Amino acid sequence: MSTASETPVLDTLAAMTVDSLERCGMAPDMLILTRIAALAASDAPPISYVAHIDPALKAGLTADRLQDVLVAIAPIVGTARVMTAAGNIATALGIAIAVADAEIATEG
Repeated sequence: MSTASETPVLDTLAAMTVDSLERCGMAPDMLILTRIAALAASDAPPISYVAHIDPALKAGLTADRLQDVLVAIAPIVGTARVMTAAGNIATALGIAIAVADAEIATEG
């Protein structure tokens, strides 16, 4: 199977995200909070959270609101998943900061 792109997986994920956003009537902050809850429930790896950092910042989400989501889902998904999610979110933030620092270093 040949593709027109060198990044068919990323292209597919991007297209799915665009389609989801076009079909969803949620406010941006609620959409991101819902996705964060789904990531925690599915035991997603840090890289999955990285993709949501910029949209979360653009939606004006705060650390307190993010913590509220983790508190709200804890009784449903369990302590282990919530603690793993918190660690994965911290790792994702570290990745995002490292990427931003690298971009600044190459610009300067």
